[in-house]
Amino acid sequence: MLKPAVFLDRDGVLNQEAGYIDRLEDLVLMPGAAAAVRSLNDRQIFCCLVSNQAGAARGYYSLDHIEALHVRLQSLLQQEAGARLDALYYCGSLSAPEGGVNPELTYWSTWRKPNTGMLVAAAWQHDLDLRCSFMVGDKATDIDLARNAGCKAILVASGYGAQVLSGDYQHPVQSDYVAADLPKAVGWILQQQ
Repeated sequence: MLKPAVFLDRDGVLNQEAGYIDRLEDLVLMPGAAAAVRSLNDRQIFCCLVSNQAGAARGYYSLDHIEALHVRLQSLLQQEAGARLDALYYCGSLSAPEGGVNPELTYWSTWRKPNTGMLVAAAWQHDLDLRCSFMVGDKATDIDLARNAGCKAILVASGYGAQVLSGDYQHPVQSDYVAADLPKAVGWILQQQ
């Protein structure tokens, strides 16, 4: 039987927006993020990271570094609230026109948001119903991804979200809900269940 999921962007949603994070210790959780993920875990709602991570394609660091950041993220969630992400997906590639320089990672991908590749892969691998799922992000591309995949779209004002709302970043979007941060977004999601 297909089940709903909550898809979460990483930077600006789960952890503080810090640009391209080249030191592991600079990945710091957003206040309340671990408890919010734990509340999804407690309700047995599938919780999945979906993140564009172009730092390796831009030549800033390796794919191994991105993996190490995700190990740290999972560890911090566990330490702070006994929380966990059920799956983690990221797009490490970037096309040349967008700034990709690493030859191994410079290409166009269906996984790069707002394309739906990460969500489709997660749905196939974990029996998820995208039409009953939610995407939480701080960028217009996150909201576009939700629309493209048929999910409910939640824009958080943390990270770049306030700039998206003011029209100063990316492009205007219409989300299903606007939340101050991940805890408020999760509260709204749980009300919808």
